[in-house]
Amino acid sequence: MKEDEKKELVTPGEVLGTASELKAGKGAYFSANDKTIYASLTGFRSIIPAPIDATDQRPTVEVTGHKAHGAVPEPGSVVIARITKVMARMASADIMCVGPKSVREKFTGIIRQQDVRATEIDKVEMHASFHPGDIVRALVLSLGDARAYYLSTAKNELGVVSAESSAGGEMVPISWTEMQCPLTGQIEQRKVAKVGA
Repeated sequence: MKEDEKKELVTPGEVLGTASELKAGKGAYFSANDKTIYASLTGFRSIIPAPIDATDQRPTVEVTGHKAHGAVPEPGSVVIARITKVMARMASADIMCVGPKSVREKFTGIIRQQDVRATEIDKVEMHASFHPGDIVRALVLSLGDARAYYLSTAKNELGVVSAESSAGGEMVPISWTEMQCPLTGQIEQRKVAKVGA
């Protein structure tokens, strides 16, 4: 029996096993709530035995995407996302690109209030940082939960890279907290990404 024949196709959120028996590898994540390992992408489940000299002898479970799938966000990667909803304590976004590669599956990200910027965190106003439709550059902090990745815009080079004003103009950054509409001259608050970073 060839290796490929026994590989099983899994989808995001599908249970791969328990943490007492397995470790989460690529394409999988561990949920502390129920001590279970879940798939974070669509692909094939595979079990990798632990090295003989490893202290932890649990095998690692991985999900490897099939070739048709685009890039997958991972902690530490920089993504481009479109803001879909802004709430009092967080904003949600659809991840469109991981680095230079576009994604083919739908990945959702959440930017929490404490992850918007590095300073004066308690003064962050989500509605003054992002608007629905804004394009942001963000860093993937972690897998969050099964539904969304946690994103951060706390570095200078992260934040809004493209925004449309209420008049429909492509806004121009004028400071790290403001963008201006070229059509009306109206200034709107944003957490702006430093240009040329």
